[in-house]
Amino acid sequence: MLGGGQDALHVLLDLTRRLAEPIELEAQLQATTDAALAILPGDHASLRLFDEGKSELLSSARSGTGVTQPPATFRRGQGVVGAVAESGRSTLVPDALEDPRFVAYPTQGFEVRAVIAVPLVAGGEVIGVLSVSSARTGAFGPEDRDLAQLIANCAVPAIEKSRLGRLAITDWLTRAYNHRYLAPRLEEEVERARRHAEPLSLALLDLDHFKRVNDAHGHDAGDAVLRAFVDRVRAEVRRHDVVVRRGGEEFVLIMPETGAADAFLVAERVRARVSGGPIALGEGRETTITVSIGIATWRGERAQALEQRADAALYRAKGEGRDRVIVDLG
Repeated sequence: MLGGGQDALHVLLDLTRRLAEPIELEAQLQATTDAALAILPGDHASLRLFDEGKSELLSSARSGTGVTQPPATFRRGQGVVGAVAESGRSTLVPDALEDPRFVAYPTQGFEVRAVIAVPLVAGGEVIGVLSVSSARTGAFGPEDRDLAQLIANCAVPAIEKSRLGRLAITDWLTRAYNHRYLAPRLEEEVERARRHAEPLSLALLDLDHFKRVNDAHGHDAGDAVLRAFVDRVRAEVRRHDVVVRRGGEEFVLIMPETGAADAFLVAERVRARVSGGPIALGEGRETTITVSIGIATWRGERAQALEQRADAALYRAKGEGRDRVIVDLG
């Protein structure tokens, strides 16, 4: 039952043009889910890519309903999405409640009845899965499944090229940038701020009492917390902000074109979102976390000095009771 409200050919042409532009991997993934939802009669579209170990499908882009809720992660072979990743074949599910492969996530924020899931294949290997769902039973037909596969096939070359380049600078667990990316990117942003006389702010984030999670629930639970933390951070920052895992439970948020007041507002939103609800750990377990944040705004110094001031602000946030934002005022 073709049709999400826009002409399929024009949407596909726009998608191919967009993917040909020099844009970040996240923008490519988002353009793909946006296109799928524009064409197909669904409520939600997700694109999941395999982690570095090719064992888990991590949510990489989402469009439609439920995008403000924590995304679901699937292991290879788990659920409809995991089954498609395992088999390498697309699937059409008229009623998810009647399909034994379906795994429900009550916290996802939207109802799923009909599902289309298609593989993204590069070099003969599945690298991810594009899925579209509807709250209406029987919402999709075979032509919708074929069109979803066409969208995925159009996106694969650009996504795979960007993905391979990104692997070297990405933390495989959280999908944030890794420490190798931090120094050159921060220096680049400092130089841009200097050249254009624009503000720049840097936030350092540290999960409070993270060791207690590992001690109480194990390292797999700790990994789940780190992934959920980054997802919550990304839900509150702007698209041009940069999230980096500096190491362990420490993260960096680079905020270009952002002064101290606006940086504080962003950080407060992040802090509230992180502590705003429990994180599922699997097997019926859950936990809550808080985060301490230190902010420094560029005052003409070098990148290393800016990072040191943000570190000092973070140290104060920890010392003053945690679960708070401190701005370095010089």
